[in-house]
Amino acid sequence: MAAVRTADLDRYLSVLYAPEEKRPALLALYAFNAEAASVRDRARQALPGEIRLQWWRDAIAKGEAQGHPLAESLLAAIREYDLPRKAFDDYLEARIFDLYDDPMPGRAELEGYCGETASALIQLACLVLGRQAAPVAADAAGHGGCAQAITGLLRSLPRDRARGQCYVPGDLLAAAGTTAEDFVASRNQPAARRAVAAMAALAAEHMGKFETRAPAIEPALRPAFLPLATTRAYLAKLGRGGFDALTASADVSALRRHWLIFRRASNGWS
Repeated sequence: MAAVRTADLDRYLSVLYAPEEKRPALLALYAFNAEAASVRDRARQALPGEIRLQWWRDAIAKGEAQGHPLAESLLAAIREYDLPRKAFDDYLEARIFDLYDDPMPGRAELEGYCGETASALIQLACLVLGRQAAPVAADAAGHGGCAQAITGLLRSLPRDRARGQCYVPGDLLAAAGTTAEDFVASRNQPAARRAVAAMAALAAEHMGKFETRAPAIEPALRPAFLPLATTRAYLAKLGRGGFDALTASADVSALRRHWLIFRRASNGWS
């Protein structure tokens, strides 16, 4: 709980609206996500990062925690709710991209990355909350995860650019009149801002598709989608006049995040 609260406040708040008996499994999923997402920051170099991700793949495949407390909690959740191990394998495979400075080739590759990470996490949470209803929400999870992940990447632009990393797809960069190399090197800032605006529009497009499907989500599954309650607020901050996403991280106050999640927990997206 402490790890998720520190690393991912939105997901932590969402867990508070889940049934008490489901919370340990959800927290294990979200703590695992926070752990995997931060491997580059802790490993510093790609090879140790890949070794760390492989350790998780082996632990999940074999069902052996090797005394690791988080792995023990995650494996307990996998066993209790019969979560598909392939989803975790695909997730960890996608996270290898984080360890290198390779440019994101195109929109399709970006959406695939988001689907294997954020969207998959929503779908796994749905399986914990209500296995029978989960398949019906798969499309909403796909679009919602893309909206959430792309918005998160926009919020982390200053950090990623500082370490030479570019998640903005190559086709969006080309349409804006720049390249990944120029983007991370802070050359041609007007073109870089056009690329950021295009990526924000892509996030908003997926958010809109999620919102058209959200009213049909079973109330039992709602906690899995509550982290999306803040996405529109982040996108509004990114699009605010005078705000420069290239140099500042778009944030929303903790109080507003509490309120937005509470409102969706109470009323859904109807």
